[in-house]
Amino acid sequence: MKPLRSDIAWSSADTIAIRGLSLPDEILGHFNLGDFAFLQLTGERPTPQQSAVFNAIIITLVEHGLTPSALAARLTYAGAPESLQAAVAAGLCGLGTVFVGTTEGAAKLLYEALPKDAPTPPNLSPIARDIVDRFKTDKRAIPGIGHPVHKPVDPRTPRLFQLAEQNGMAGRYIALMQLVQQEAEQTLGKTLPLNATGAIGAICCEFGFPWQIIRGFGVMARAIGLVGHLAEEARNPLALEVWRRAEDEASSHLRTASRGNE
Repeated sequence: MKPLRSDIAWSSADTIAIRGLSLPDEILGHFNLGDFAFLQLTGERPTPQQSAVFNAIIITLVEHGLTPSALAARLTYAGAPESLQAAVAAGLCGLGTVFVGTTEGAAKLLYEALPKDAPTPPNLSPIARDIVDRFKTDKRAIPGIGHPVHKPVDPRTPRLFQLAEQNGMAGRYIALMQLVQQEAEQTLGKTLPLNATGAIGAICCEFGFPWQIIRGFGVMARAIGLVGHLAEEARNPLALEVWRRAEDEASSHLRTASRGNE
């Protein structure tokens, strides 16, 4: 039988070690949350450049307002205030191909089009064109392209790319994602900004993160945001009012019809 093995952490009566470092002596007071998350994920300390970009990615994903995930968390908390963790979990269950999870989709399409170990071609435009044509033929939205509110530019995207450039992390995947956005607008004939999840997906490819874990960055970041929403819900509830208004509006036609038959 294959022996069980984990290289992440171990502890004894007087020792707690994580990724080979003492938690009380070498981590606490020495790492911020983003840097520690990087250590936990990769087993390596981030360089100052990696730290700046990775922390920006995580911060970008923390808060998005009263999205379906935040409402799900608040509504669950209204029904079970004794179980904050269940409310957070309810909100996290809604992270997928529409919200947050498109970071994963963007990274996956980039890696499929340009694998990590493949040489960089002299011209990325044909690859971008192929990506757009494939999604158009399949009648699928391109992950990371388009936004219902931020048009013609998602204000987060240029800042993320600026930070990547300033820290020596603006490479071929960012370039390819930008070309995909341009090609999509030209081919489909409408405004389709490169949104923050598309930018983050491309930057995660520059880090070399496996696409299978990239949605997890949104999960851990949004957990922080959802706890913030629940803290506000406890102080200034709105979930029950949302429920009452939705119930009243959704069934108002039935009450009107019932009165008309009296």
